[in-house]
Amino acid sequence: MKIGVFLSSRMGKTGAYRRLTEELGRWLVKNGHELVYGGENYGLMAVLADTVLAEGGRAAGVIPNLSPMKENAHPGLQEYHYVLSMAERKSLMIKLADGFIALPGGIGTLDEFSEVLCLNAIGALDKPLVLLGTGGYYEPFRAVQEKILEERMADESSFERFLITEDLDEAGKFLARK
Repeated sequence: MKIGVFLSSRMGKTGAYRRLTEELGRWLVKNGHELVYGGENYGLMAVLADTVLAEGGRAAGVIPNLSPMKENAHPGLQEYHYVLSMAERKSLMIKLADGFIALPGGIGTLDEFSEVLCLNAIGALDKPLVLLGTGGYYEPFRAVQEKILEERMADESSFERFLITEDLDEAGKFLARK
């Protein structure tokens, strides 16, 4: 399975993010998955690719042909896909991957996973999305999800292919679900 991972190009303020990222990288390879990610050699993005490659796994990067992103592509990937914009990056990652995990990240990560969530909700996509956090990182988003449902701005079916968890085994089972 090709797993698209959305995550930060920064390290964050705690080592827990690095540890989670390394754990995910090892898990991807151990379970025979291929990584599809933003292709950059910064922050948690670099940590994930380095871990996957060190474990003998495969990684594909989808990289906007914009400075400084194209100059900072990870040097060890098996596949490089250069695109013209951030929107094209998102679109190609969605096309290439069979399922998605969003690790802790910033505005770009929020944009990427929101696109998948929206496409699933309107029936234009049928691919699982997991927000995999640590230390309660994605709990505020769970509160937003609950508020959306409480206010009837969406129904439960909008979230059928969506999971928020801090448990990688639970995430793996959810991704494997048909």
